[in-house]
Amino acid sequence: MFKALVIEKDAAGYRAGIQQVDDSALPPGDVTVRVEYSTINYKDGLAITGKAPVVRSFPLHAGIDFAGTVETSDDPRYKAGDRVVLNGFGVGESHSGGLAQKARVKADWLVPLPEGLTTRQAMAIGTAGYTAMLCVMALERHGIVPGAGDILVTGANGGVGSVAIALLSGLGHRVIASTGRPEEADYLKSLGAADIIHRDELSSPGKPMGKERWIGVVDSVGSHTLANACAGTRYGGAVTACGLAQGLDFPASVAPFILRGITLYGIDSVMAKLSVRMPAWERLARDLDLTKLDAVTRQITLADALQAGPDILAGKVRGRLVVDVNA
Repeated sequence: MFKALVIEKDAAGYRAGIQQVDDSALPPGDVTVRVEYSTINYKDGLAITGKAPVVRSFPLHAGIDFAGTVETSDDPRYKAGDRVVLNGFGVGESHSGGLAQKARVKADWLVPLPEGLTTRQAMAIGTAGYTAMLCVMALERHGIVPGAGDILVTGANGGVGSVAIALLSGLGHRVIASTGRPEEADYLKSLGAADIIHRDELSSPGKPMGKERWIGVVDSVGSHTLANACAGTRYGGAVTACGLAQGLDFPASVAPFILRGITLYGIDSVMAKLSVRMPAWERLARDLDLTKLDAVTRQITLADALQAGPDILAGKVRGRLVVDVNA
């Protein structure tokens, strides 16, 4: 038996709760992992609250991320005692996930925990931080180097935004942080933000093209914010889109793409291949200042995760939440 945050949907309605479940409840998979830590992402908030149809199989153990130790493996790539991390692949959506003391998954979905990171630190990074790294790597592939111009980070107080600021500033970029919580300016500057702008500058309908302000963007918000970020991007710049906190729509003009030659990169963290995941995690272990990571991380229990779900949707969570599933 083990504890899990279980999502159920039946005649009684949609609900989430902590339950003791039997090992027989684990789904098929090559590798069984004794989970040590998980985390709460925006998608987990949607799953826990049922605010969007994230969960597609019931009952299901929530949690799109986990890090822990291999208990048993039918795949030669992993053996008992190996430390591993998982992000995405439908885990916590259609396949039981990491807000539980045990998980069973396909070996192809796992990444060996990089040397230099603990399982707790891996979940302080989580999908949010891993996605931020994918955005940074996309900007680098575009040819954006430190000193080329400012980088805008939207949703700056969230998980993606906080880690993106720490990564970009650590690599030598000058970062502009967009937030709806200006009282958090000192926090964002401690992560490395050089300037703070209010999200209201970007979140309402804007002009097709605006003043050229930044050479690159990490956007986790979408909708008008993403459209205005594109409108303010300098000639030849790049925008990475990885979230939809404001909305799925993209009310933009083609003008900045045609007249300024900017590029919009879609960032997928869910189904990315191992050849993409491993370099991203290796870069995180090497390039992320772990003291800054500690500063943006708060640890909670599995039971606390039930309230953390609605809190993250309401924008009440700053930085990263690590869930000790054994507490």
